[in-house]
Amino acid sequence: MQEEGILQLFGFLLPAVVTGVVAYYFFKMHTKNEEGRRRFMLQKETQASTLPIRLQAYERMALFLERIAIPNLVVRTAPQSADKAAYENLLIKTIENEFEHNLSQQIYLSDECWNIIKAAKSATIQMIRKAALSETDSADKLREDVLTETMDKSSPSGTALAFVKKEIGQLW
Repeated sequence: MQEEGILQLFGFLLPAVVTGVVAYYFFKMHTKNEEGRRRFMLQKETQASTLPIRLQAYERMALFLERIAIPNLVVRTAPQSADKAAYENLLIKTIENEFEHNLSQQIYLSDECWNIIKAAKSATIQMIRKAALSETDSADKLREDVLTETMDKSSPSGTALAFVKKEIGQLW
């Protein structure tokens, strides 16, 4: 008789336990789906507000790379005297000032993109220094040498600009 009562109690408990387990499973799935939906909506809202800022940062870095391209730089930055060393320093200072002006844009760019931009800046400065090592005696001659040396080589800023464009394409 007692065995019969235990079996009867087990008969009542089994459906309740199964129902409880199924309810717990569905509640857990529902909670997980809701959390994922909220996270997606938050990410979507954040992306919508930060995308214009990121695009502006890429735009500013593209402008920076165009401004430090050797042909553009030497046309825009005329020698202030005939001193070759002074002109070399002026060109390098112009590049550094442009870079410092855009330094805050790095928070919106990928690390790889930022490193490529820094490498382009450094390579451009090295090209100017290399041209300044020549036997030229005037700033105007240095200006010509810098242009001549860069004519047959690929521009570091051009390479970096291509990478920036590629990375912008990945944002869509």
